[in-house]
Amino acid sequence: MKRFLNVACVQTCSTTDVDENIAASSAIIRKAAAKGAQFVTLPEVVNVCQRRGILAKEAARLEVEDPALSAFRELAKELKIWILVGSLSIKSKGEERLVNRSYLLNEFGSIVAHYDKIHMFDVVLPNGEAFKESESYRPGERAVIATSPWGSIGLTVCYDVRFPYLYRALAQAGANILTVPSAFTRRTGSAHWHILLRSRAIETGSFVVAPAQCGDHEDGRKSFGHSLIVDPWGEVLADGGEKVGFVNAILDLEKVVEIRKMIPSLRHDRSLANLSSSS
Repeated sequence: MKRFLNVACVQTCSTTDVDENIAASSAIIRKAAAKGAQFVTLPEVVNVCQRRGILAKEAARLEVEDPALSAFRELAKELKIWILVGSLSIKSKGEERLVNRSYLLNEFGSIVAHYDKIHMFDVVLPNGEAFKESESYRPGERAVIATSPWGSIGLTVCYDVRFPYLYRALAQAGANILTVPSAFTRRTGSAHWHILLRSRAIETGSFVVAPAQCGDHEDGRKSFGHSLIVDPWGEVLADGGEKVGFVNAILDLEKVVEIRKMIPSLRHDRSLANLSSSS
């Protein structure tokens, strides 16, 4: 396993125009690669940001036909880098709902792994802003770990970050890097984003890489931004702020081993089978 990894988080403000989003994110990927990034990560719904379910379905394609996936595969091959396509809205044959699917690509442009977002964000915020992901998206049913030159990578997406058991399971299964591509709302992000990501890093002794959407989208969504790279001690190595662009950091993967030896909590789980409550 390689010890050091130059990883980048691309921060976008995706629109409802797929071609525009591909061009904008590809340009930033090139800039990150030019700065030495070996692994470039993209945010959630990087191909199209569309809250209206009907229009999202109209823009979505089957995996084999998706222009964004094809473009990013070609770019990974051309630049000889690994790319995390944070997530794409993908059609499935015979399914009414889409899947919110994350793809990990290697330097040959091959799909190493894909992950369908498990947890759906169904909520009405106090300001009246409503999100009903389950109306348009079918939740995934399995956790995913992929092998890379820098160790094992656990794939998750956005709202998953509020479910610690998923990250603990990924880390206990060998993941030393956890990816959290997101499109966090500005309201929830300003309150919880940094805390949640730092917590997942600390609890698992893992690096957390979280590329994010930012800004005011044309579909009415307001995204928090602040793409983060967090080390296993919970320290923020890079913060993308609120503007389109990218941030990067050098990860020393030996730090995962070091921190997990110092705080071996992943090996200290106890069964709660005998949990009781008093009335």
